[in-house]
Amino acid sequence: MVKKAGVLGATGSVGQRFILLLSQHPDFEIHALGASSRSAGKAYKDAVNWKQTDVLPASVQGVVVQECKPEGSFKECDIVFSGLDADVAGEVEKAFVDAGLAVISNAKNYRRHKEVPLVVPIVNPEHIDIVESKVKKAKAEGKEKTGFIICISNCSTAGLVAPLKPLVEKFGPIDALTTTTLQAISGAGFSPGVSGMDILDNIVPFISGEEEKLEWETKKILGTLNEDGTEVVNIPEEKMKVSAQCNRVPVIDGHTECISFRFANRPPPSTEDVKRTLSDYVCEASKLHCHSAPKQTIHVLEEQDRPQPRLDRERDNGFGVSVGRIRQDSLLDFKMVVLSHNTIIGAAGSGILIAEILSAKGLI
Repeated sequence: MVKKAGVLGATGSVGQRFILLLSQHPDFEIHALGASSRSAGKAYKDAVNWKQTDVLPASVQGVVVQECKPEGSFKECDIVFSGLDADVAGEVEKAFVDAGLAVISNAKNYRRHKEVPLVVPIVNPEHIDIVESKVKKAKAEGKEKTGFIICISNCSTAGLVAPLKPLVEKFGPIDALTTTTLQAISGAGFSPGVSGMDILDNIVPFISGEEEKLEWETKKILGTLNEDGTEVVNIPEEKMKVSAQCNRVPVIDGHTECISFRFANRPPPSTEDVKRTLSDYVCEASKLHCHSAPKQTIHVLEEQDRPQPRLDRERDNGFGVSVGRIRQDSLLDFKMVVLSHNTIIGAAGSGILIAEILSAKGLI
């Protein structure tokens, strides 16, 4: 059955990407769009400054934009995707959850909450078990709807943890990790975004709050659930050291990361074992036959000069992750280059795939 979807922050960059992906989706239909009071009451085509490379879908052009409140058409939604900015997302998303609605948020507000799953769908869908327990308990109590929130990770974190998950599963914990990111300008949004004068012929070696997010989100995403499955237990600081440096570069889409890491167990695996483990990894979404799941979760590239954003970001429609230059590291154990599409698997696409997993599990 087709699920009714709502989008909060529908006129912004992430909201537009949600709408584009949903408009092409066989399992979801756009039922409600929310934006600021300035846009409320207008047809979507009159409220939005559409900046996607694909044309504005005809199916949403006439949809009347509502304020971001759990009222009207939003009350009928099976799932609500939030592309709201962090300065307004907290209160709005809480109101939707309190109204019994399922929310998938791209904002940072609830990522640190232990009872809120922080999910990269090709990496840690098992953290959705927190929500599954909550929904099953509510159904047993006779409740029709249960509000909950799942957070999408930071865009650069998604690419970082993708190759780490299968390696940790196969070879045990990683106790030291460094990453230097080369992040696309689309990650900064449309307005104010990054000015042309700042980024053309230039690299900006600072993205506010980004390094901190990478360092702690990695430990939550690769963490485990507590005994009763109600909270995420982060990897302790003493068990895993993470150091990140983040740079904005003149690339439109696609975050590149140069990472090095060390396994806690000795001796470490061989380079061929690492490559084989990455190539063989099949994410849970693929096993569930989710519509957007990548056919190949991690693409291991053997060319010396790959991955490259322009050539590799669209692999598996932006849901796959590319890894190249896998080799031994003289300081730690291994180093490699990782590329992910920051607005698809790193943002809105991740939210869509999370919703597909929820639907496959009967949670929406």
